[in-house]
Amino acid sequence: MLYFVRMSAITYKSNRNVYSSCTYHVVFCPQYRRKVLTDEVAERLKQILQEVCEERQADLLGMEIMPDHVHLLLGCDPQFGIHRLVRLLKGRSSHLLRREFPVLVRTLPTLWTSSSFVSTVGGAPFAVIKQDVEHQKNV
Repeated sequence: MLYFVRMSAITYKSNRNVYSSCTYHVVFCPQYRRKVLTDEVAERLKQILQEVCEERQADLLGMEIMPDHVHLLLGCDPQFGIHRLVRLLKGRSSHLLRREFPVLVRTLPTLWTSSSFVSTVGGAPFAVIKQDVEHQKNV
């Protein structure tokens, strides 16, 4: 059972023995940086990512899907681990998208590259990070 505690501008999550506020900027790309995340694929990807985050009680604070990469701003329980959450997001989305959109199977041997970028938000103001993720298409 997770609880939320609001202290100043930061929201802390708590389970039975740990209070935490872990926010990460995550970026991952389709194989060969192909521009396959468009239209219906991008919309379905958003739904899948939201579902996985709700299921794992992770906070999806920001999301921007570009044709050739994905930016996420995630709040994650440190006991679960950001690496496990990213692996779950990529695995579930790859499985479902490739099943629902056969063109992805014909175009790519696997949907995602094996690598990803993860950075803690750290001391940067949350509003600045969120604005940066949401305005990726303008860059």
